[in-house]
Amino acid sequence: MTALRPLALVIAAAALLSAQQLKFNLDYLAAKASDSVDLSLNGATLQFAARFLSSKDADESKVKKMIASLDGIYIRTFEFKDAGAWTPADLEGVRQQLRGSEWARIVGVKSGQEGENAEIYVRSENKKINGVAILVSGPKELTIVNIVGPVDLDSLASLGGHLGIPKVDIPKHK
Repeated sequence: MTALRPLALVIAAAALLSAQQLKFNLDYLAAKASDSVDLSLNGATLQFAARFLSSKDADESKVKKMIASLDGIYIRTFEFKDAGAWTPADLEGVRQQLRGSEWARIVGVKSGQEGENAEIYVRSENKKINGVAILVSGPKELTIVNIVGPVDLDSLASLGGHLGIPKVDIPKHK
């Protein structure tokens, strides 16, 4: 029985990790897109990518420090020539995964004028953030980001604009 214990722990750990990593299932959109990006960085590849970030540059140093503890960053981006090539129903499979009790939407931004939307969800366990999902969409574009692992929300903004993660500007109302 003791020989099975390590195997059970590995399976449990894998189940926890897969619960954090979203399944995008959006390959069919790549055929419609004029440009698409599929970026999958697990822990090992993140550490490799971090080597290319400068510790001397303040912004890059913050990013380097943050990704050191992450288990993965998974990004799907699609750009389309024409509006209407994708529909909100295409995101339903992703949103369904974000409806679980461990996920909470913390930001929702809609721009009626430009038709752009941004949503940020966090996954918490034991009062700690251990996953983030970002959905950014416009009439001709769609980006989904899934960050797996412990995340400090104060430093999350520093990832915007790096490693293919979109910079989400939250408008300030007067």
